Amino acid sequence: MKIASSLNVTLAFLFVSTLCFGQQANVNLDYNPQEDTEGLIPFSAPINSPEVHDDQTITFRVKAPDAQKVELNPGAINTALGKGREPIHFTKGEDGVWTLTIGPLPPDMYAYHLRVDGVQMADPSNTQAAFTAMPPYSELIVHGDGPAYYDAKNVPHGNVTRHVYHSDVTKGERELYVYTPPGYDPEKKYPVLYLLGGSGELPSNWVYDGRVNFIMDNLLAENKAKPMIIAIPNNQVIHRNHPQHSELTFDIFEKELRNHVIPVVDENYSTIQNPEGRAISGLSMGGRHSMFIGFRSLDLFANFGILSAGDTDAETSLSHFLNDSEVNNKIDYLFVGQGTKEAEGFFNTRVQGLVGALNKHDIEHEYYVGGNGGHDWSTWRHLLYYRFLPNLWQNN
Repeated sequence: MKIASSLNVTLAFLFVSTLCFGQQANVNLDYNPQEDTEGLIPFSAPINSPEVHDDQTITFRVKAPDAQKVELNPGAINTALGKGREPIHFTKGEDGVWTLTIGPLPPDMYAYHLRVDGVQMADPSNTQAAFTAMPPYSELIVHGDGPAYYDAKNVPHGNVTRHVYHSDVTKGERELYVYTPPGYDPEKKYPVLYLLGGSGELPSNWVYDGRVNFIMDNLLAENKAKPMIIAIPNNQVIHRNHPQHSELTFDIFEKELRNHVIPVVDENYSTIQNPEGRAISGLSMGGRHSMFIGFRSLDLFANFGILSAGDTDAETSLSHFLNDSEVNNKIDYLFVGQGTKEAEGFFNTRVQGLVGALNKHDIEHEYYVGGNGGHDWSTWRHLLYYRFLPNLWQNN
């Protein structure tokens, strides 16, 4: 298979603890980029926002003298604060600057939007932004006393490579990101984790929001995980708002995996090419892809990570898998996980549908609830670091 182009994105910068650039200077991969250490406004920004204080409180600022209302849109921050789904209101000053101070918040990364006179937008002063298959948003990075498990540390770093290939399935050019561990040796064979995003996510989001490459670097440096290749394909294969998305997405993406994604990885990297050497995992919609495609593709995968996903009618939708008398001999590791706040809300119903069915049919699995987050990246980073990645390939 021909690779149209390949761009090496080497995320091998070192954290320099003696320098305090902070405040969105973007010089180093700082763990505290929004701490006011230099008294400077981010380049090209009208004002400093957000400002993270050492007590983990946060001040947002919006310079909008003509606005009538400015709000913090409900999302991951509301979940962490226990404030439900109502927006949080800013206060306007005489200088036309709207301000809001909240917290304290647990150290973590939080995606957020502002709402100005009813218009949802990214924070115009925040240089920490993310783009997906949805409108862009801003990142709030609340620091602790040092780098977190998902931050760049002074440890050996792997590489992330972007591949662009032609797909006969979707009739166009598509992208795929591949992480190789530090010291990758093409003379050795490596297991491969195929890691999938949720609705509206792009492959790059597992790198920039999920920090999977830094999480893996840190786990390897701590001797808590086995070296592996992580392939992050684009599992958006049909418009998310297509009226038949649920009926079509699984068949289309399975073809994409079999015809293109796995061949691209196997042809370009030194991989273990059997089910025991492959895992499939994903969050939310990607968890459902991992479940519905993975469970019917035991010729490809023997390891599974179902993150924040499940099915309320698992007995019907997964009947072939659940009633396979040899299934426990065909799978090496099956993980189902969700966030603490998810387990308290409506997302829990579909997860329990899956867990209940697995228990009923005596299918070996690990079920875990943890972290401080809801249906957001705080949960998915936590699940990877604290459970899924350390336990993957331990039977090999």
